Amino acid sequence: MIDEVSIRSRARQFMLGLDLSNIDKDLSVYTQKVNAKLTYEEMSYGESGYTLTRRNGKSSIVVNELERRERQRFSACHEVAHLVLGLASNHQETPSWSYAKREDNEIACDIFASELLMPFDAFKRDVDQDEPSFELIEQLRAKYVVSFAACASRLAATTDYPCAFVFMDSKVVRYASRSKALRGLNAWVEMRAPVPNGSVAHRLIQSGDWSGEDSDISQDVWFRDWPKGYDLTEMAKHYPTFDETFSLIWFEQDSGPQEPVKNWSGTPMQDDDDGLKELDGVLSFHSRSKKK
Repeated sequence: MIDEVSIRSRARQFMLGLDLSNIDKDLSVYTQKVNAKLTYEEMSYGESGYTLTRRNGKSSIVVNELERRERQRFSACHEVAHLVLGLASNHQETPSWSYAKREDNEIACDIFASELLMPFDAFKRDVDQDEPSFELIEQLRAKYVVSFAACASRLAATTDYPCAFVFMDSKVVRYASRSKALRGLNAWVEMRAPVPNGSVAHRLIQSGDWSGEDSDISQDVWFRDWPKGYDLTEMAKHYPTFDETFSLIWFEQDSGPQEPVKNWSGTPMQDDDDGLKELDGVLSFHSRSKKK
């Protein structure tokens, strides 16, 4: 069982005392601390990185030079996590959102890596400057050099607004990251449920359009066993080529139930009560014989 709170704590302890002012351009502050050299080489499609550790204790972190910069950065921090946490690699060809199938060691290192790339205190200060929006996500992903999904998931988990980031394929909900305020209201986005009728995401999937926004989506469209009479804003993007759809849903603090909703009778498909599970927003690793 992944203890995400402990992993976040380990990452923050690892970062204590480090100069993080230049991590958007250079990750050597992390690689040097684990006595590793970061190099790049051409790899097969889908292969992202591995670590070689020598008998003298020095390591080489190798990432795929053909992948996007944000992907390379995540891969490097993921490998740093393997070294810090002392976890063996077992990179599987499974989607990064599929926690049920993905190895615990890989989930742990994804969590650690997201903390290194988007340090909580700095990221939270930036998130608090404005209400949730795709524009804010684009600003933050450019600043922290991370993927759209990783940034949106992190925003939803850290904002003070009742907010969720939802990842779907063309049929069902695959992943949701909720803010503390939304969790406090007992708002559940049910995993593996069909993409809800009436949502912007469903409309985009049906029409094939790539982007849409609506500020009058009924909250009970998204939240299981939710009282009627409340609206939220949903902003969605749809990528039919990759069979991926993302929604950012949120509402003002005074635009929903004032007390936690208590009539939900089911069992959540994903136990995210700690609010720490976040997408890495990148393709999964493929097997490689050189891994640590």
